[in-house]
Amino acid sequence: MRVLVIGSGAREHALLLALRKDPQVDGLVIAPGNAGTALIADQHQVDITSGDEVAALARRVKADMVVIGPEVPLVLGVADAVRADGIVCFGPTKEAARIEGSKAFAKEIMAAAGVSTAASEIVDNPAYLDRALDRFGLAVGEPAWVVKDDRLAAGKGVVVTPDRAIARAHAARLLESGHPVLLESYLDGPEVSLFCVVDGMTVVPLLAAQDFKRVGDGDTGPNTGGMGAYAPLPWLPEGICAQIVTEIVEPVAAELTRRDCPFQGLLYAGLAITKNGPAVVEFNCRFGDPETQSILALLDSPLGQLLYAAATGELAAFGALRWRDGAAVTVVLAAENYPNHPRLGDVIIGSDADGVLHAGTTRRGDGTVVSSGGRVLSVVGTGTDLCAARSAAYRILESIRLPGGHFRTDIALLAAEGKIHI
Repeated sequence: MRVLVIGSGAREHALLLALRKDPQVDGLVIAPGNAGTALIADQHQVDITSGDEVAALARRVKADMVVIGPEVPLVLGVADAVRADGIVCFGPTKEAARIEGSKAFAKEIMAAAGVSTAASEIVDNPAYLDRALDRFGLAVGEPAWVVKDDRLAAGKGVVVTPDRAIARAHAARLLESGHPVLLESYLDGPEVSLFCVVDGMTVVPLLAAQDFKRVGDGDTGPNTGGMGAYAPLPWLPEGICAQIVTEIVEPVAAELTRRDCPFQGLLYAGLAITKNGPAVVEFNCRFGDPETQSILALLDSPLGQLLYAAATGELAAFGALRWRDGAAVTVVLAAENYPNHPRLGDVIIGSDADGVLHAGTTRRGDGTVVSSGGRVLSVVGTGTDLCAARSAAYRILESIRLPGGHFRTDIALLAAEGKIHI
């Protein structure tokens, strides 16, 4: 099986590494890729937001399956174009991808499916903003306001703050840009990412993970696309994942099917484990980054065969997934000034070490690897437990040099110390 992966981040690098271990995968292609993926797959340049271009590339490289990593091409309907050309594609239709592309649509689906989530309100007119803010946050006894861009924002469109002025300013900026704003009630409790491979009504969960959105240690600073993640979650009570599948993911999959837009691909449920049980923070329509890097490091089942089964309607016959013992911790090395305007073009030393996945990198003509994005590398450590995995990840980081680069030092620390409780 020859597989074309679409994307350029560490998530796609992790997908390639996992696909390479599948005995039925004998060819790997990526577009557009990065300096690291070029070493393990044939690399092509393509506009990944163009369904016609992606489908044409898939035909040209004789791909048996296309796997779309990022959310933007999925929301724009690239998977539809690939399938219309008769090529197997892992990724939801444009209509089903609205579960991530529109938070209002996601709330509508969850309400119809009877799924627990935060109370919310869409504001699309600045004249209604102040009254809406008074119905959320500290105004009603919650610890913070939660303000979200209704559309895709690469993980950076969310502000959670106890300061009404900050919440209002963020909402006002979005409205001025023509973006509707979603206000939500605050969900208390540790967050969990549960990825599920879905084929219409069939749902197969992967390992639960936890990611770290804030740029600084102790969850300080602005939101980012993700600064690290770990799996599994030793503090998560047994049976919670099964409960999430039964009470949340399966009802949402059934509701999408009822609306004639069945979900086929990776459905990512971001949840808070509150005192009243799991509640949805958000849904995404693809593998999340950086959780994918940790989860796939522990997967023992053949990834290519799993994704192909889902993409061809055979997921129910695939069987139970196999996982390696131990834990995996991913730490993101970011460029100077990220998540604002990252400095680009800095030389990276040590990026070829084992456990290093490339994201924002490119290779110059002389072979030197330089930074080309905000999140530059993902460093993945594995071990018998979270302590060992953390040590492995940070040991690798010590060997890497990136001028102005920064990373969090507390990824998975509280979990490793047994300090996360529901």
